[in-house]
Amino acid sequence: MIWRNYLPRLRRFWRVSLQFRTVAITVILSSLAVGVIGAYMSVSIGSNLFSSRRDQINAEAARANLIAQQLFDAAPTTDDTNPVELQTLGVNVQNAVSSSTTSPGGTDIALLRTQGQPLTPQSLQPTSSRNFPDEVVTPEMREQVAGSPGRVLLQSVELPNAAPGIVAGSQLTVSNAGSYELYLVYDLSDAQRTLGFVQQTLFLGGLALVALIGGVTYIVVRLVVGPVRLAAATSEKLAAGELEVRIPEKGEDVIATLARSFNGMADSLQQQITKLAELSRLQQRFVSDVSHELRTPLTTIRLAGDVLYDQRENFPPATARTAELLHTQVQRFEVLLADLLEVSRYDAGAVELEVEPTNLVRLVEDAVDSMSALADERGNNLRVVAPGGYFEAEVDARRIRRILRNLLGNAVEHGEGRPIVVTVDSNATAIAIAVRDYGIGMTAADALKVFDRFWRADPSRQRTIGGTGLGLAISLEDAVLHEGWLEVWSESGRGTCFRLTLPRVRGVPIATSPIDLPPAEPVVELEDADA
Repeated sequence: MIWRNYLPRLRRFWRVSLQFRTVAITVILSSLAVGVIGAYMSVSIGSNLFSSRRDQINAEAARANLIAQQLFDAAPTTDDTNPVELQTLGVNVQNAVSSSTTSPGGTDIALLRTQGQPLTPQSLQPTSSRNFPDEVVTPEMREQVAGSPGRVLLQSVELPNAAPGIVAGSQLTVSNAGSYELYLVYDLSDAQRTLGFVQQTLFLGGLALVALIGGVTYIVVRLVVGPVRLAAATSEKLAAGELEVRIPEKGEDVIATLARSFNGMADSLQQQITKLAELSRLQQRFVSDVSHELRTPLTTIRLAGDVLYDQRENFPPATARTAELLHTQVQRFEVLLADLLEVSRYDAGAVELEVEPTNLVRLVEDAVDSMSALADERGNNLRVVAPGGYFEAEVDARRIRRILRNLLGNAVEHGEGRPIVVTVDSNATAIAIAVRDYGIGMTAADALKVFDRFWRADPSRQRTIGGTGLGLAISLEDAVLHEGWLEVWSESGRGTCFRLTLPRVRGVPIATSPIDLPPAEPVVELEDADA
């Protein structure tokens, strides 16, 4: 159906438009209130109209009964009364009663002999007006009228023309003729039309009132929501980096106070952001300048250290050990400077990818081969499990190789001489590389900080490989630059697993990673019995 097509749009419009929501709620609640009040007034007016008309009919019927009884009482009461004269008397009574009523729609009259009474010397034939509806006088009502002499009984009925009406019945006594019943039928169409007019007036007035309330609400909400909408748009521009935008300040009301406060907050934010940006720029420049400036003396120190390191066999043992330490620390210093320069590039936003089609399984195998000597020295057994991922992916091979070196270096460092498994797999949207060790592992709190710069899980633990503390932070930046994920799972005593997930095609979002995390145990025979 058509309304089903527009229902989602209406729901969204309801959620996003405060003005529409406010006006709609106001109109709905106003409609309910006006409907309840209108229904109450309609019922009350109808009840009052009926009560007033019923009282009037009761008074007219009582007066008609009195007039008819007086005419019958004034008639001759001899036994030889002519039936024609008695019949004429009945017609005169009917005319007199008809003349005494003031009903707007006219009154139908009937004079009926009471049923079940003994025979009398004279008898008045039943008489009624031409259009008297006999069916509205029910046997039950005749029985009640016969049993209630001196009273006027009323009953609501529906007339043959479907109009509402009231039947008034009372008992009369005719000398030498017995008891008779006088029935008057009143048409209440005039009251029904009056009630219909009142209801129509209430309905149209209620619609006009609801429309007026909706219009007034729309104007008021527009006056209130307009500045709020402007403040929201200004906030979005501020969040987007347009720090110069401000809200126009008009008047001295609450909205103007809000605008002044907002503008003051924006000014303060602009100053703080500008100051922080300047400090960040100076810091980045300082790190970059220091790194560049240190390269020249470091190169000299490295050359001198290399000379001493090459001649260490000619030195005494203490001097030879010093030359070895100098050579190792100079190398580590060079790596640290390189990492600091890379971090400064990331902070400055000056990093660009050099994407090329690369077979990641081959890349992983090369990285594992380059770390094999170090792993053998530490007693680690490096294994590659590659059920998928043999196609070429669009990546920066240099940066992915650097990520793998960092992950493998950490695995060797903390693997406790146990096996290290590197898994490569792929699915429709992504390719993943997982590096799993079975070493000491980390706590959940430590795993949350593992990508922080210069953070170490155990500061007292000595680095044997010579990491700078920036490797994982740079690896995370490299993964994000590829629009990928770098995640970690670790448990104390069970080891650690880093999972790198990259898109198969650059620009196509990753749906899911092809490797689980926490990882499933690899389907590979591990030679180390400790695994």
